[in-house]
Amino acid sequence: MRVIFMGTPDFATALLKELCARGHEIAAVYSQPPRPAGRGMSEKKSSVHQFAESKGLLVRTPKSLRSPEEQAAFRALQADVAVVAAYGLLLPQPILDAPKHGCLNLHGSLLPRWRGAAPIQRAIMAGDKESGVEVMKMDAGLDTGPVALTAKTPIGPDMTAGELHDRLAELGAPLMADALDLLAKGELRFTPQPEEGDCYAAKIDKAEARIDWRRPAQALHDHVRGLTPFPGAFFEGDLGHGVERVKVLRTQVEAGKGAPGTILDEAGLIACGDGALRLLRVQRAGKGEMAIEEFLRGRKLAKGAVLG
Repeated sequence: MRVIFMGTPDFATALLKELCARGHEIAAVYSQPPRPAGRGMSEKKSSVHQFAESKGLLVRTPKSLRSPEEQAAFRALQADVAVVAAYGLLLPQPILDAPKHGCLNLHGSLLPRWRGAAPIQRAIMAGDKESGVEVMKMDAGLDTGPVALTAKTPIGPDMTAGELHDRLAELGAPLMADALDLLAKGELRFTPQPEEGDCYAAKIDKAEARIDWRRPAQALHDHVRGLTPFPGAFFEGDLGHGVERVKVLRTQVEAGKGAPGTILDEAGLIACGDGALRLLRVQRAGKGEMAIEEFLRGRKLAKGAVLG
């Protein structure tokens, strides 16, 4: 199959590696343009971009696909199919229509449960017990196209978004490669999505990462898991060196009562709206992730104090 590949982060890189390993002809790779990153804010190429260049593949990084020129360049590749995974740009109809067999998307949720930009994070934040990846044929709607193949996985009670991301990437790469094999044989079949049960997985807003201790402990545990490793749920408080922001990366739900935000012991147990949350792993600004025991050697969570 002659394939146009469209993707940007690590989730998509695993799939591109699989397609290359199975011998598919990659006509071109589309990825988001390099972005300023790091302390020096130098431009950094995406994970997909870097891998594609290492394989000598043609890489294109348009800021938009809406211009007639970009659409003509896309059509000129004469692809059998386009494979899309976390690309980051909406595909206008002329792009969807250009490949012989259209555009197939590897979607990181069980449709129609989570449609939108952040299905992995939202599934965990909502306390879902199961997720998966699906091969979907793209149409003009937002993740509304018919589904061909599905691979499911449980979401463990302490699984983070980062861990689920890696599991779905592991499942998704061979799933899409299998779909292309079936497509080449004319055996790929699609089923329309159910009309009910859809939720919108909105892009994560950094403002919502702040921990609201008035919420139940279980909801906050899921909130922390869904935002780990990025952007990271956080709280602010005076821990003996002035007010500072602390990211919370691992927690445990425990019994405990008190006004929301009250520190219940000196080992990181915080009262919530219902129950309490034990801090297990945290990160100070400019520092690496650490266990709560290491954190408390340099900062103090004084019993009875209240966090903001």
